[in-house]
Amino acid sequence: MGSPERGPERGAERAVQRAEDRAEDRDVEDAARDAADAAARASPGGRGGASFSGGRAPSSAGGDGRERGPQEQRLGPVVRRRGQVQAGTTDQRLLDTTGDSDFIHKDPWRVMRIQSEFVEGFGALAELGPAVSVFGSARTPVDSPEYEAGVRLGRGLAEAGFAVITGGGPGAMEAANKGALEAGGASVGLGIELPFEQGLNPYVDIGVNFRYFFVRKTMFVKYAQGFVVLPGGLGTLDELFEALTLVQTRKVTRFPIVLYGSEYWSGLVAWVRDHLIGSGKASPHDLDLFHLTDDVDEAVALVTKEAGA
Repeated sequence: MGSPERGPERGAERAVQRAEDRAEDRDVEDAARDAADAAARASPGGRGGASFSGGRAPSSAGGDGRERGPQEQRLGPVVRRRGQVQAGTTDQRLLDTTGDSDFIHKDPWRVMRIQSEFVEGFGALAELGPAVSVFGSARTPVDSPEYEAGVRLGRGLAEAGFAVITGGGPGAMEAANKGALEAGGASVGLGIELPFEQGLNPYVDIGVNFRYFFVRKTMFVKYAQGFVVLPGGLGTLDELFEALTLVQTRKVTRFPIVLYGSEYWSGLVAWVRDHLIGSGKASPHDLDLFHLTDDVDEAVALVTKEAGA
């Protein structure tokens, strides 16, 4: 009479043999995986763990002499083999409160965070209605002509029936939000996590803060019918050239872009004309992608007319 400890092992062997016998009519790798799973279920402590082809790499040939596939583990849509097999299951790691928290700093978790930012942004702005995004420097002084122009611009856009979307910060952004609010329009601020210039200005009625620039940029374009660009720095240039690229490549259509302040922007326009276009790096038609003006009323008229208001 055999030892009691041999019972589970014999059961596992019989389960493996039955699975291997089915290999004649099935894919070899599927049969190897089923055999290992059957052995795991039949052996003591066989429950738990991820679905994979055995705890160790299988031998090169099965009981019927046919080659087996490599060790394999399936974690949702991800397949891991050989040395890439991980211990445990996804549920097991989720429910393990004793593990470390490093996972929140890894890319799969970041993907979920990025997705959540898109969802929050879409949810907050989906019913906003027609809008224009206004860009400009956060360092624009409150007592400057540029700040006053921003206030008048925001007011004019609101009176024309457009919500005003800014980066939500101080300076030119605050000015445009202030003008929209004073005119009874929708004043939106899309903030960004930075080591400086943080916080939404007090004239924002709808505010969303983002961790990621690219999510924030999507909101600026998706929910606006045009851009008005006041004098600004690198962030302003970033938004300006991204918008120009999207229009040039027809990723967006019917999207007017207005530069306010010819004294400030004329050097950049000359560089585009003389160097980019002059050296064949851009088309002469690209100068038609934007307008340049010193008049707030004209800026409002240009952006609202082309946007279809």
